Amino acid sequence: MTAKALFAAVVLLLATAAESANTGLLNNWLRKESEAARAWDFGGEFRLRYANSEGAVPAAGTMTATPSGAKPLTTPINPNTDFIGGGQPNNNEELWVREKFHAGYSPVSWFTVFAEARRNNEFWDERAPSPDADECDLQQAFIQLGDPGQFPLVAKAGRQELIYGDQRFVGISGWSVTGRVFDAVRLRFVTDAFAVDAFAGHVVVPRQNHFNESNDHDWFSGVYASSQKLLPWQETQLYFLARNADTNAVSAAAPHVPGTPATARDIYTVGMRFKSLPGKLGGWDYCVEAAGQSGSINNSTLGRRLDQESYAVFGNGGYTWSHVWGAPRLGVGYEGGSGDSNSTDGKSETFENLFGTSHGFYGQMDLFCQRNMHIPRVSASLTPLKGLAVAVDCLGFWLADTNDLLYPELGNGRNANGYGIHPAFDSHVGTEVDVVTRYSPLPWLKLEAGYGHFFIGDYIRQSVRSVAANGDAEDANWCYVQTTISF
Repeated sequence: MTAKALFAAVVLLLATAAESANTGLLNNWLRKESEAARAWDFGGEFRLRYANSEGAVPAAGTMTATPSGAKPLTTPINPNTDFIGGGQPNNNEELWVREKFHAGYSPVSWFTVFAEARRNNEFWDERAPSPDADECDLQQAFIQLGDPGQFPLVAKAGRQELIYGDQRFVGISGWSVTGRVFDAVRLRFVTDAFAVDAFAGHVVVPRQNHFNESNDHDWFSGVYASSQKLLPWQETQLYFLARNADTNAVSAAAPHVPGTPATARDIYTVGMRFKSLPGKLGGWDYCVEAAGQSGSINNSTLGRRLDQESYAVFGNGGYTWSHVWGAPRLGVGYEGGSGDSNSTDGKSETFENLFGTSHGFYGQMDLFCQRNMHIPRVSASLTPLKGLAVAVDCLGFWLADTNDLLYPELGNGRNANGYGIHPAFDSHVGTEVDVVTRYSPLPWLKLEAGYGHFFIGDYIRQSVRSVAANGDAEDANWCYVQTTISF
């Protein structure tokens, strides 16, 4: 670990030094050279990150399918080995290198064509296959028609990013190497008072050594309305989201394995989000969001459909002393989602994440999500220098219902090596403390470093100890360093 960490740090420094020789953005340089270049948009991003996990590994799926004639997809590192001290594989480190390059053309204000390519490499990852393995592909390619300054309707069709609200349910998953995009059509109606989006499409599934295709058996659609005039001190949003997948829908963990009956679902989400506008309440800020789900999901074990009846609630607020050195902010928050109280009552009460961006909301370590969880948090941040920010978060994790599983950030609940449904166990999962520092000395350069420690609670301790071969339960550690250069 020490040699690899040192090598990663050297690579980070060399990359920063090499790129810092170029102090101009590509678009600015081209437009100074030629007036015709103003219709074009060229640019990109270079990101390099090293991360190390000990005791628990984020985003390691429980993949069990085996394609005909192919190697098994089961990885020894998965959420069922988390926090186990008795020789289970739960350590990992990885170096990611990702580049994005884009080109856009807007000859007139109402017409834009845009394309973006992504290339990335990962090293040392012991997850097999790695969820970050997708070396090169088309990230975006769309046509946009419309100019809201001339007419309120704008259309966008093709491979594109979808971002709504805080990205809890619809987002680009920007922390991951591959990100998330959709092959979709989106219509946007914009006025001075409000905006309404309507979209429909399929999520694109990354697949190593293949052109990434969208999941045609998994439809995602919705209507998202937003206004900053309804209440002048906040952004008010209402939305309806629908996910309709059949039995052939594949998963990102195994994109070349046909779906199973368990993938079939018709989930309908109705929600609202209220977020204060900057400066409207002095130093105070808040954000509240709530969503409920209905529909049905197929349970292959029971051989029948279960009614979906679930909910999620999020809220946070804080105060910033903007006239004090460092502009310190203190805040409190809560993240939570329902769990299934009875596996035999014909209902599924576990909230579904849809296509949200999870990183940071439920801890920097990415070990859990809001499914079947209560997560209170306390946050503090400081900006001691221009471009430098330090944030500290403390999060507690309690199962909403011990009749349901302990879910990782992605994928199925933990269900082996002592993990499972344990109604008699304590609900306290543990406590996570994160420290993240971000520094942007130049507009095009961002440096980051972070550390997280997870203190296990009685639920994990009891689960691990229920299997003698596991030995005792252990805490988890995680750290990372990252350089991002935009041009």
